[in-house]
Parts: sequence; structure tokens; C-alpha cells
Amino acid sequence: MGVQENGSGGDNGMSSVPLGAKNKYRRMDSELNDYSDDDLEVAPYKQTQQERTKSTRKYVFACAVFASLNNVLLGYDVGVMSGAIIFIQEDLKITEFQEEILVGILSVISLLGSLGGGRASDALGRKWTMGIAAIIFQIGALIMTLAPSFQVLMMGRLLAGIGIGFGVMIAPVYIAEISPTISRGSFTSFPEIFINIGILLGYVSNYAFSGFSSHINWRIMLAVGILPSVFIAFALFIIPESPRWLVMQNRVDEARSVLMKTNEIEAEVEERLSEILKAAGIGTGTGTGENQEEKAVWRELLNPSPALRRMLITGFGIQCFQQITGIDATVYYSPEILQTAGIEEKSRLLAATVAVGIAKTLFILVAIMLIDKIGRKPLLYVSTIGMTICLCGLAISLSLFKGTTLGVELAILSICGNVAFFSIGIGPVCWVLTSEIFPLRLRAQASALGAVGNRVCSGVVAMSFLSVSRAISMAGTFLIFTILSFLSVGFVYKLVPETKGKSLEQIELLFQKDRNWNEEEVELSDTQQLVKNEGN
Repeated sequence: MGVQENGSGGDNGMSSVPLGAKNKYRRMDSELNDYSDDDLEVAPYKQTQQERTKSTRKYVFACAVFASLNNVLLGYDVGVMSGAIIFIQEDLKITEFQEEILVGILSVISLLGSLGGGRASDALGRKWTMGIAAIIFQIGALIMTLAPSFQVLMMGRLLAGIGIGFGVMIAPVYIAEISPTISRGSFTSFPEIFINIGILLGYVSNYAFSGFSSHINWRIMLAVGILPSVFIAFALFIIPESPRWLVMQNRVDEARSVLMKTNEIEAEVEERLSEILKAAGIGTGTGTGENQEEKAVWRELLNPSPALRRMLITGFGIQCFQQITGIDATVYYSPEILQTAGIEEKSRLLAATVAVGIAKTLFILVAIMLIDKIGRKPLLYVSTIGMTICLCGLAISLSLFKGTTLGVELAILSICGNVAFFSIGIGPVCWVLTSEIFPLRLRAQASALGAVGNRVCSGVVAMSFLSVSRAISMAGTFLIFTILSFLSVGFVYKLVPETKGKSLEQIELLFQKDRNWNEEEVELSDTQQLVKNEGN
């Protein structure tokens, strides 16, 4: 019998599957190809399984798309604000300091939403937390659209930030918990796809509405951001609740029903359900009764075991590196950066930002195709090394070739390259990792903690970029980003494990003891176990 992907056992209730073992549950369409065409007696079985496989993929795909809609809101805000801020300055006569606060405060305040989202998702469920996020954002966006002054605009921005914080942290957790192991990386990358789609839509909106008067155009730009949240309300009546959350609520039959819809092979359902039950402590003598549920999760996070400490360092660190390498500065302030490089005309500036948005969106699609084939870590290497090179190129273009045609071309190429490399690796992989590596009982709130680090770093970068650029020059600022990006390469090498092809419960084993992440994934002991099991 083949090695089980989600086998359970062992004295500690953890999965006993070797970390390097191949999955027993292959995709049914490839498995069915093993049968001979003239083996007529399996033809009905083949047809049934192929239909089930197609139906399951479509269902999980739809769930991932609907769960990711909140991320369009974040992306759209990032993209649209880069252009809208030009016209807000003209209309409301705000200062450069107010501009920095307006742009960056959304990232900082969204940490409150992320913290609240972790607790809300454990109490109310993953999908209804998404609904709360959409409602709060809608209210904030409406206030911003109608704002007569900077103060009212800030009030709407604060509400929008809280809504975005809720949505951004919960979508990857939800998708990771409903996705089959074999395609979890691709599906969990969907939120990053939708962030990029939102950014591109924001850039296009800037360009499309820039011809209106400065009193009207930025209001239309911000109002368009309300539309995606309308579809989220519809999605809540279609997508199921996370089976892992249902198990935590002792709603095991409902969890089994969801797993039946999201797994291609019926035999795998009971395996995964048994594994989730053990991870949640149900049926193992520990229980998820009142004292287990009431155990202070934050006390455990603040005083972690060695294994949990490694998880937190990996999850929190990768979230921070995603932002301190300057991606939000590049996206929010791309018009100012290109203006420094030598482009003056507003329409040309906004058109150039559309090219940046296209590059960012196209390469996230490349990441989705590769993340479950070549793994998380190779993509992180390509991403962090490529970003380091592009950020260095941008610093050079803004210092040595500033104001020249070559400088403008090099700046555009460097910005597009930077966002492309970001999208192919650290952009989506960051969220995939933080939704995979934490134990079930801690997953929502530990992921929320990582999202807090991400949003704080994003806010600090966004709110200080212009001031730092005035103090040490824009070229000097991007030189700092280059150094930080170089450090992120070392972080990935030393502290990030490969999680491709492992169930969420198996991934916990990676952190149970010190491991050399850079060893061959299939170790000798794993290979021996694989051969032994194949012979049974």
C-alpha cells in the first residue's frame, strides 16, 4: 500500500508520515491513465472519478475566488491612491506630511483589523469574518468618496483600513483550510492575485478618470472601490465554512460534508478528517472542551515552545521582509519616482503606472502555475535575488542617469522588474507560508500576528518614504531597500522550510526539531520508509 499523505498515528497524535514521502493521493486524472484502454470493467469507474475530479476542482476554485474578493479592495486602494493623491492635493490643499499620513495610515490601522480578525474568525467563523470586513470597508469607502475635508477623508480611511485588515488576514487561512494538499499552494496564492488585479484596476481607474476636474475625479476613483464588496455579500451564501473551524466547534458531520466537496478522492476524506480531529485534540483524550478552548492562545504565542518560536520567526519574518523591501513605496509613489527620473506630464506618469500594474499582475499568474510544481523556496530565491538587482538598478537610474532618457527607461524597467519579481515569489508565497505553518488551534491568531507585522512595516514605509527621500535622496532610499532585499535572501536560506506537497498537519513536524532546511527533502530514512510501505 502506498504511503498515505495524511496518515495518522504515533504516540504524540501527530502524523507519522515521512516528510519526504510522496503523496498517496494523486490527481485522479493522472491516476486513471494507469489503466489500459481495453480494461472495460473500469470504464464506468474512470468516468465517475473524472467527473468528480472536475467538479471538485471547480468548487474549490470558486471558493478561492470568492474568498479572495476582499483582497481586491486592498489592491485597488493601493493602486488608486497613487494617482488620486495628486488630485486630492489640488482639491483639498493638503501638505506633503498629510499626504504621507493619508497614504500610510491605512496600512497601520489595518493591523487593528488583522488582530480583531483573528479573534473574530475563531469565534464567528472564517467566512462571516470576510463579510464583516466587506461591510466595514464599504462604509469607509463611502465616507471617503463624500469627504468635504481632509479630516473626514481620514475618518473614512481609518474605517477602510480596519475592513482591509480583517479581509487580508483571513482569506489565506480560509483557502488553505479548504484546499486539497496537492493544490493548496496555487489556491492560497489567489489573494495575492486579486491584490494585483486590484492594483491594476486602481491604475486604470486613475488613467480613465484623470480627465475630470480635480474636485470630482478622485471621488469617482475612490467610489469605484465599493463595487467588489457587493459581490462579497453574494459569495457568502455560496462558499462553505472551513472544515477545520467546524471541527473546532465540534461540528464534525458538517466538516465531513465540506471535505467531501473539496477532495477529489473519497478515501482521502476520512483520512483528513481523522488528522484534523487529532490536530484539534478531539478523540485523543485531550478534547477541545471548555478548558482547551479557553486556554489563552496569546499566552502561548507570547511564551512559545521552541517549535512554535521557529514558526513565529519564519512567519513573522517573511511577512516583514515582504514590506521592508519597499514594494508599497514602489507602488504607492510610482508617479513621484518616475517624476524624479524625468517624466513630467501627468498623463504619461499615470500611463507608466498602468505598465507597472500589468507587469505585477502577469507575473503573479506565473507564480500560481509554478508554486505547487517547483515549490515555495525556489520561487522565494528567484524573487528576492531579482528584487535586489532591480532595486539596485533603480537606485543607479535615480542617481547617475537622473533626468536623461536612459535614466527614465532604466527606472521604468527597474520598477516593472521589481514588481514582477515580487509577484513571482515573496508576494504570494509569504501568505501561503503563514497560512500553512501554524498549528490548527493557533492558526488564525498567529496568522493575524504575521499580518500585523506586514501592515506595520507597510505603514512605516508608506508614511516615511517621501520624508526619507527628501533627507537622503530617492536614490539613497532605494539603496537602503536594496540592502534589505539582499538580507531577505539570507533569511529565506536559513529559516524558511519547503512546504510543497505536505498536509497542514505534516508541516507542523518540520518545526518539531532543528532541521537543516537546505538538506535534500527526501532523506535516506524517508526513502527507506517509502520503499518499506510500497512493499506492503
